Amino acid sequence: MLVQPLRSTDFRRSPAAQPSAEPKVAVLLNANARKVDARVVKLLSHVVPEEDLFLSRSPLDARRIAQTVLERGYPTVFTGGGDGTFMGFVNEVLQQVGPRGKFAGQAAPRFGILKLGTGNGIAAFVNASSTRGDGILNDVVRARAAEVPGVRTMDLVQVDGQRAPFAGLGVDGKVLNDYISVKESLGKGMLKRVMSGGGGYFSAVAFKTVPHYLTSSVLVECEVVNGPSEAYRLGAEGQAVGGPLAPGSVLFRGKLMMAAAGTMPFYGYGFRMFPHANDRRGFLQLRLGQVSPTQVLANLPRLWNGRWAPEGLHDFHAREVTIRFARPMPFQVGGDAAGYREQVTLSVAPESIELLDFNGVQ
Repeated sequence: MLVQPLRSTDFRRSPAAQPSAEPKVAVLLNANARKVDARVVKLLSHVVPEEDLFLSRSPLDARRIAQTVLERGYPTVFTGGGDGTFMGFVNEVLQQVGPRGKFAGQAAPRFGILKLGTGNGIAAFVNASSTRGDGILNDVVRARAAEVPGVRTMDLVQVDGQRAPFAGLGVDGKVLNDYISVKESLGKGMLKRVMSGGGGYFSAVAFKTVPHYLTSSVLVECEVVNGPSEAYRLGAEGQAVGGPLAPGSVLFRGKLMMAAAGTMPFYGYGFRMFPHANDRRGFLQLRLGQVSPTQVLANLPRLWNGRWAPEGLHDFHAREVTIRFARPMPFQVGGDAAGYREQVTLSVAPESIELLDFNGVQ
């Protein structure tokens, strides 16, 4: 599925390279990721010095690597292994440079993404190269030569003290569980490649999630309350509609199938769930779903591309919202299933991060 390059005011050109020194670049690989194999490690070892190449097999490894990265003062760190690997490492770094961390006050490095995961939502956001040919190697080489076209600032969603690019309650949480089920049951043999990627997500939605809700209740009573800052209701093209919504006001009360928020457009596999997430710095995009399963199924390609805006989809820009459902709903954080919750508060994290952006590079 073709993902168009993203452009926004957050993208800015990198300064010209300094001829006197090659920037130090660390590379962290998740040794447990399916695409991180001996071949990938060997290839990267040809362009990354041994002391700058790290393999992580556990959260403890990631914590130790984060400490090493900060001790050595790497200005740029790549992660390879998917969105979960990336956000796990980012959380470690931000915790250690935070007020109570060992490196309190130290600036976090810029982050690069190697497209070695499954969903690769953040990789799509920054136009990272594919694994075909020498794509990932070229991305690292460009960073070491200070030839990356630009950097992009990304806000993060904060929930329960953790940071993620998106989180939500409802159908989207069930989709993730259904995708795992489809991948485990059908993602074998000849179907492994198809069912482990976008095809698996599409199949989960079309043949498992939607059919389930055709025979089960999908809409549940919900109240969404704005936090201590003004919020904005969005129109079909992402424009603010009406005046600012007051702090503490009720943004929505009624039945919903989903309440989710993100600070970048993609869920993964080019699924543009939050097409307006990057339009207003310091805000998340809140998306409330009040549509039927048959509507979703009939409009799935347009929903996937961020081009479906029916009356039953309600979009907002907000800094913080509290979501309360009448019963426990499937909960997901950054694409990982996180159990069931009736209530959750989602806010924009106080720290933003800088990402290398390869927009315009073939």
